[in-house]
Amino acid sequence: MYLLTQIARYFVGILFVFSGLIKLNDPVGTQIKLEEYFDVFATDIPAMAGLFHGLIPLALYISVLLCVAEVILGVAVLIKYKMRTTLWILLLLIIFFTFLTFYSAYFNKVTDCGCFGDAIKLTPWSSFTKDVILLVLTLFLFSQKRHLATNTPSRTGNVVMGASLLGSVFVAVYAIVYMPPVDFLPYKQGANLPKLMQPSAKLEYAYKMEKDGKIVELTQYPTDTTYVFKEMVLLNPEAQPKVTDYAVWNSEGDHTQETFTGNKLLIIIQNVEKTNTEGVKKVNTLAKSLKGSNIEPVVLTAADEATFEAFRHEHQLAMPYYFADATVLKSMSRTNPGVLFMQNGTIVGKWPTASLPDAETIQTLAGGSKAAQK
Repeated sequence: MYLLTQIARYFVGILFVFSGLIKLNDPVGTQIKLEEYFDVFATDIPAMAGLFHGLIPLALYISVLLCVAEVILGVAVLIKYKMRTTLWILLLLIIFFTFLTFYSAYFNKVTDCGCFGDAIKLTPWSSFTKDVILLVLTLFLFSQKRHLATNTPSRTGNVVMGASLLGSVFVAVYAIVYMPPVDFLPYKQGANLPKLMQPSAKLEYAYKMEKDGKIVELTQYPTDTTYVFKEMVLLNPEAQPKVTDYAVWNSEGDHTQETFTGNKLLIIIQNVEKTNTEGVKKVNTLAKSLKGSNIEPVVLTAADEATFEAFRHEHQLAMPYYFADATVLKSMSRTNPGVLFMQNGTIVGKWPTASLPDAETIQTLAGGSKAAQK
């Protein structure tokens, strides 16, 4: 039983540290998921809509709090730091996560809980199963407290926990200001969007049919008319396009393909009300410094035309602009604004406004990237 207890302890601790670090790499991604949950709960529980809508502006702070808590709780379990308190907090957090994943799975509301960020995608029921296992293991650790009685010495434990806390907060702040250290999103540097928008192989389907009360899957549509068609099943989902929602348009029509031609400096201003005005000044200065080059600055926004027109005149953004889906723009850039340099559909560079390159750097990329040499 002692051995089982230690195995459970290490499993729970390592999984919590791993999950927390993955989410700390992109706390804005967790913020987006929390906002989805708050919107869903506000709709499903009208009596508490005011509360959930009030939490939306706090979603980023809650995201950082939850991510940091996961890491330090995982570390506490691994070093056996104040286990009685740690296990109680761990249990409450697991119950909270289990409720969220059950709600997602059962009601099919938020189909990706973001348990491991964008690094590992889980289905809603897989996420719920994972949390149930963690809940069972945490309850098991509760029942075996006698095997966990020896705590790490207070001084050592305090140092380790303090370092874990400071390190976690540092990673979170860095990711918020400078974008995720490791980009797991489809719009990462080096991605070729036209290729990602195409299947990686021929999609293969099976036909789910019913005959004599039994459901069977056939790779070819049967000529036997006694079969009743139910649905088509994709046999190789891994071959599906990795990017399915990238589209750019304005009042004149679709301009998606135009963004894949030549050198484009894409300036992402997802939400004009929440954008960093100092950042807008920086990207505007950068765009002006590229005037006369073969690099075309283009703004992509999710704002409506009237709102963005007013914003553009206020900040004197003398460049073309197009519209795109807000979720897509959040995936393209976690900062608002953000800048991507795309050459013939390949993302060659990607920066937050906190660390924008100069015009010379971008021109060097335009002339020396692999995409330019093809």
